[in-house]
Amino acid sequence: MTVQHAPQTTAAPRRGAWEVIKDYMMTTDHKKIGLLYIITSIVAFGIGGLLAVAIRLQLALPDLTFLVGHTYNQVLTLHAAVMIFFFLIPIGLFGFGNFFLPLQLGVRDVALPRVNTFAVWLFIFSLILVITGLWNGGAPGVGWTFYYPLSVDGNQTGTSVFMVAVILNGIGSLLGSANFAATVINLRTPGMSLWKMPIFAWSIFATSLLQLVSLGGLTAAALVTYLELKLGLSMFNPGIGGTPILMQQFFWFYSHPAVYVMLLPYLGIAAEIASTMARKPLFGYRVMVYSLLGIVLVSLLVWAHHMFAVGLPEAWQIAFAVATLIVAVPTGVKIFNLIGTLWGGRILMKTPTYWLVGFIFNFLVGGITGVSLGMIPFDYQVTMSYYVVAHFHNVMMFGTAFLVFGGIAYWWPKMTGRFLDEKLGLIHFWLIMVGSWMTFLPQYILGLLGMPRRYYTYPEGNFAWTELNFISTLGALTLLAGGIVWVYNMLQSMRRPITAGPNPWGGFTLEWTAASPPAAYNFAHDFPTTFPTERPLYDWEKSGEKLIPVDPKTIHLPVDSIWPFLTALALFFMGYGLSFGWFTNYTPAGGLQPFFSASPSHVFASIVLYLSIPFFLWALFKWAGTREYAVPVEHHHLTKYDNGFMGMAWFIISEVGLFGVLIAGYVYLRISGHAEPPALRPNIWLAALNTLILVSSSFVIHKAEQDHHHGRYTWFRLGLFITLILGALFMIFQVYEFSLFGHENDWKQNLWQSCFFIIVGLHGLHILIGGTGIALPYYQALTGKMDKYNHGSLTPASLYWHLVDVVWLFIVAIFYAW
Repeated sequence: MTVQHAPQTTAAPRRGAWEVIKDYMMTTDHKKIGLLYIITSIVAFGIGGLLAVAIRLQLALPDLTFLVGHTYNQVLTLHAAVMIFFFLIPIGLFGFGNFFLPLQLGVRDVALPRVNTFAVWLFIFSLILVITGLWNGGAPGVGWTFYYPLSVDGNQTGTSVFMVAVILNGIGSLLGSANFAATVINLRTPGMSLWKMPIFAWSIFATSLLQLVSLGGLTAAALVTYLELKLGLSMFNPGIGGTPILMQQFFWFYSHPAVYVMLLPYLGIAAEIASTMARKPLFGYRVMVYSLLGIVLVSLLVWAHHMFAVGLPEAWQIAFAVATLIVAVPTGVKIFNLIGTLWGGRILMKTPTYWLVGFIFNFLVGGITGVSLGMIPFDYQVTMSYYVVAHFHNVMMFGTAFLVFGGIAYWWPKMTGRFLDEKLGLIHFWLIMVGSWMTFLPQYILGLLGMPRRYYTYPEGNFAWTELNFISTLGALTLLAGGIVWVYNMLQSMRRPITAGPNPWGGFTLEWTAASPPAAYNFAHDFPTTFPTERPLYDWEKSGEKLIPVDPKTIHLPVDSIWPFLTALALFFMGYGLSFGWFTNYTPAGGLQPFFSASPSHVFASIVLYLSIPFFLWALFKWAGTREYAVPVEHHHLTKYDNGFMGMAWFIISEVGLFGVLIAGYVYLRISGHAEPPALRPNIWLAALNTLILVSSSFVIHKAEQDHHHGRYTWFRLGLFITLILGALFMIFQVYEFSLFGHENDWKQNLWQSCFFIIVGLHGLHILIGGTGIALPYYQALTGKMDKYNHGSLTPASLYWHLVDVVWLFIVAIFYAW
C-alpha cells in the first residue's frame, strides 16, 4: 500500500486510580471526553434496563404487587428519562461524535476543547442530580413527558430536581452541539470540503443543528413547570386563563425531533459500517446527505402528531398528519441507501454487520408502525395503548440501540486497540434480537386488544392479556441476559494486550490512519490536500498519494485544566440548591414562609445554593484567566472567524429558539384573549429608558471591539467597563420595576403578569449571564491575558450581548407597547 498508517502504539504504564480520575477531570482530549460520554451512557443504560426489567416483572401476571401505585410511576419515569436523556441521545451524538468527529475530519481536537470538558461534566452531574432525588423525597412520578397539571400536583415528589436536571443537561447538550457545528465549519483538514466529509460527520452536523433549533421547546416546558412549582408563575394554569395543552406544544416541539436526534448519528454509523463491511462506496452519498438535512427540516414540523387526541383543530391535525407521512420519505431513502450499499458487495460478516442488518429489518417495521400512527383515526384508537409503547421501542430499542451495539463493535478496536470476541458478540446479537421481538411484538397485540400504557396492573380474564404479558416479560429477561453478555465481552477484551492495527476492518476514512488507540495528538502526519471523494484512503491508494510525517514534538495541544470541571461542579451544587432549597417553603396557599421555617434539609439545600454562586464565579474567572495553550499557537481556521465567535454564533440559535417558543406561547395566549393586561401595567417610560441604556451598551461594546482590533487597549478596557456599568443600570431599573409591579399585582391571579415575569425575568437572567460574559474579557484584559494575538472571550461575549439587546426590543414591543 502507498498510504502508510500510523505506527502501533505500545501500552502505557499502569496508573493509579486517582491519577486516572484526575486526568479525566482535567482532560481536554476529545477522545477521553467521548469515552466519558460512552461510559456514563452505558451505566445509564444499565440503570434504565434494570428499571425496565422491574416494570416487566410487575406486569408479568395480573394483580401483582411488586411495584404498585406511585412507586411504579417513579420507576417508569426514571426508566424513560434515563434511557432517553442519558443513554440514547448522548452516546450517539456526544459519545461517538466526540471520539470520531475530529478524527474523521483529520484535526487534532474540537473547536472549543475546554467547553467540551465543561459540557461532559455537566452531563454527568445532571445524571447524579436526578439520582439525588431518591433520598430527597423520592424520584419524580410524572412520566418522562411530565404533562401538566400532573407535574405540579402537590402529591408529587422529585419533579423540581427533574426539571433542573433537564435544563442543566440541555445546557451541556447545546454547548456540545454548537462545538460540533463550529468544528465542522471551521476545522476540517485542508482540502476536505463539506461534500467530501464522511457521512458520519454529516450526521453529527445535522443532529447538532436539530438540537440547536429545537431544544428550546423542552427547556421552556421545564422552566415554566419549575417556576410554577417554586413561585406560582405559570402559562399553563387554567385557573388564571392558562392553557395546559400549551405545555405539550412546548414539550413535543423538541421531544419529537429528539427521536431524530436519537436516530441521525446512528444512521451515520450504519453508513460507515455498510461501506466498510461491503467494501464499496456509499450508494447515493449526496442523496444520503440531502436526506439527513431533509429529516432535520421536516422533523421540526411534525410534533403535534403526539397530540391528535387532545382536541386540536382539524386543519392542524391534517397538516401534521401530512408532515408525518412526508418525514418518512427521507428516512426511507436512508434505508434504501444502506441496502444499496450492501447490495453486490463482498460483505465481511462480522458482528458490526449483524447489528447493521438487524437494524435495517427492525427499523423498517418500526417505521411502518410509525406511519400507521400518523393516520389520525387509527391514532385515536391506540394513542394511549401499548401499541405506542411497542412502536417507540421498536424504533429506539431494537432499531436505534442496535447501532449503539454496532458502533461499539465497529470502533472498539480503534478506541481500545483490542478486538471484541466474535462468538460472544454473536451471542449478544441473537439474545438482543430474540429478546426484542419477544418483548415488544406482544405489546403491539396488547395495544390492539386495548391494554392501556402506564398502568401498573391489569385484571384477569381479558383475552390473551396474561399470556402476552408473560411472554413480554420473558423477552425482557432475555434482553437482560444479552446486556450482561455485552458488558462481559467489553470487560474481558480489556484484559487482552493491544493487538489491533490502525485499520483492522480496511476502512476508507481518516480515523483509520491513526494508531489504535489514537495518540493524544491523533495523527503523527499531515494529509494530502486532494479529496476526490468521501473515501480518501481508497483514492490516495489508487493515485499513489502518501501521508506526510510530522514530528509529534512540534504538535501543540490545549493544556488540561481543572477549571471547567469545577465550574460544572458549581452548577451541580447550584442545581441541588434550586431543586431542594430555593423557595421550597413557598406554597400557593400560604405564599413564601420565613426561611428557617422550612425543614433542615431544605435550609441546607438553600445554603448550598447561596454558596455555589461565588464558587461558580471563582471557578469561571479562574478558567478565563488561564490560556488554552501553554505556547502561542497559530490556529487553523477555514473561515475568517475564530472558534469562539463560531461556537457562540451556533449557540445563539438555541437562545433564539428558547425565547421564540416562550414568546410564541405568550402571543397565542394574548391573541386568544386569555392573557389580558391588568389595568396597572409597567411604565412605558421606564422601558424606553432601559431600551436606550441597553442599545447604547451594544454600540459601546462594538466600539470596544474595534479599539482592541486597532490596538487602542486603554479605550478598549474603558469600553468594556462602561458596558458593564450600563448593564448594571439596566438591572437596577429592572429590579425596581419588578418589585413595584409585583407589589401592585398578584401574578398568581393574572396570566398576563405571570407571562411578563417569566419572559422578562428570563431576559434579566440573560443580562446577568451576558454581563458575566463581558466581565471575563475585562478581567483577562486587566491581567494581561489579551493582546493582538489572544482575543480571550471578547468576541463571543460581544455577540451574546448583542443577542440580549435584540431580544429586549421584542419584549418591549409585545409587553410594553402592545
